[in-house]
Amino acid sequence: MSATASPETVVRGYYDALRNGDPLELYFRADDSTVKFGISESLFGGGAIAAALAEQTATTADWTIESRGLVVDQRETFATYADEVTMVWTDTEDSDRRRFDSRWSGTLVPTDDSSAPDWRFALMHVSAPHEL
Repeated sequence: MSATASPETVVRGYYDALRNGDPLELYFRADDSTVKFGISESLFGGGAIAAALAEQTATTADWTIESRGLVVDQRETFATYADEVTMVWTDTEDSDRRRFDSRWSGTLVPTDDSSAPDWRFALMHVSAPHEL
């Protein structure tokens, strides 16, 4: 990430990191209050998120991430984002190809840590829409 990366650039960088199989934990605050809700998981705290993301990176491959409407609202001390994303990947343990149409939303906060993106996720919520 550049020294002046916007929150939108950080979200798109996260998508690229998923596609490339790069480490993802740098994108999240290491704080105990950081939360990530996935399609099938609820993770509380930076340590739990980092461990789950490391396992995800180790057990998945060939990611496709298609953003269909990213919106970002940047404020001085936080930013919000929302997107509709098609996710496709291969589970390397059983070779199954998985696909989800999903909704992403959350909050990013600025950081002064030069080893990480300028903004980090404080909250990420990923869900798969289903008709009721």
